[in-house]
Amino acid sequence: MTDNNFDLVVIGAGPGGYVAAIRAAQLGMKSAVIEREHLGGICLNWGCIPTKALLRSSEINHLLKNLKEFGFSAKDIEFDISRIVKRSRRIARRLSGGVGYLLKKHKVTVIDGTAKLAGSGRIEVTGKDGKPLDAVTAHNIIVATGARARTLPGLEPDGKLIWTYKEAMIPEAMPGSLLVVGSGAIGIEFASFYQNLGTNVTVVEVLDRVLPVEDEEISGLARKAFEAQGMTIHTGTTVETLRPLDNEVEVTLKYADNKRDTITFDRVVLAIGIAGNVENLGLEELGVEVEKGHIVIDEWGATSAKGIYAIGDVAGPPWLAHKASHEGIICVEKIAGLQGLHPLDTTNVPGCTYCLPQVASVGLTEQAAIDSGIEVRVGRFPYQGNGKAVALGETEGLIKTVFNAETGELVGAHMVGAEVTELIQGYTIAKTLETTEQELIDSIFPHPTLSEMMHESVLDAYDRVIHI
Repeated sequence: MTDNNFDLVVIGAGPGGYVAAIRAAQLGMKSAVIEREHLGGICLNWGCIPTKALLRSSEINHLLKNLKEFGFSAKDIEFDISRIVKRSRRIARRLSGGVGYLLKKHKVTVIDGTAKLAGSGRIEVTGKDGKPLDAVTAHNIIVATGARARTLPGLEPDGKLIWTYKEAMIPEAMPGSLLVVGSGAIGIEFASFYQNLGTNVTVVEVLDRVLPVEDEEISGLARKAFEAQGMTIHTGTTVETLRPLDNEVEVTLKYADNKRDTITFDRVVLAIGIAGNVENLGLEELGVEVEKGHIVIDEWGATSAKGIYAIGDVAGPPWLAHKASHEGIICVEKIAGLQGLHPLDTTNVPGCTYCLPQVASVGLTEQAAIDSGIEVRVGRFPYQGNGKAVALGETEGLIKTVFNAETGELVGAHMVGAEVTELIQGYTIAKTLETTEQELIDSIFPHPTLSEMMHESVLDAYDRVIHI
């Protein structure tokens, strides 16, 4: 580096970091990113994108099992897990390369190495070969180092029999049986992937229901669908011990009624949350406040140390790529002094789980709205009442909307069924624009589409539903 002085340096090139660096460049800042592993971060390389490639393969296998319903027949259909994994990895490499192109296009300097804050806007960088590089200085520094899989004492992965998400994405062979510990989005997506490729999957969740951040009614319908596919689910259950054997794992489960059971599984996937990457960054020396493994920030991403900001997973929930990207843009625009900015409203951040059936939501659940003192009106519309869903052979699902009964404000929307991860954006836009029930009722939804169920759900909340 001939010139290592920057207006903004971002530590970490994940979906928060690289987006922040590009936005800074668009605003005329001289910007750089420091990345120790791969452009695109966990999301593009070991998370969001490659897992969706895997899930696409399992969805195809699910359809192939039901060919007769659509008028087809085929013999000797089989899959090759090595080719499924190779396709997923190829897609990850392609998109990571795309990030590199975007950064180059916007003249963002990319520094390969590990960063450490050294005070007064100074960043020390260690190259991938372990040797120190020239120090970097910046008027503003954004920490976007992401997070990693969380472990608990006695529940540590070994990479062979007990997996994190990383090993679960690159199996050399399909296990006959699999235990998934944790039923959040990551756990349920892996459970769905393996279940639909023929593995006997068991899911253990310490809380009283799967997908615990989702609306209770929706998570109940999702559980019913998973169990109908053959998945075994234990809620209110803890894993007391994991004991690796020669080629399987002996697991002791403690159920809600305090009974215990010892079962063996071929493999175990740990999906019990994430922890922010806050270590070895020099945060403490600069007075950056860290709480419960995450950097504490204000509404604009500023930390307790002047000139240092944090975004994305390292700054706390919701741990979502699109939240990190949006947070990065807000942070950079605030640094640039733009006017009329709005801080991130987490109730406008949609959540998506790409299992079969899919689950998506935005805003408050029905219970959360009630608990916050809101009098609600709730609408529902089932997939089986929608012509397009029937034509697709996707009649399992529900669209649910929650309104403030007094003001007509859309408080939340919750979905389970085919393609709801695409449909949810309609409600996300409506909620961001503070759309009322009347404006949604007056909107014309195209026919025949799955989106008509969104309209009907709104109509149902106000006793005007047509097709049920």
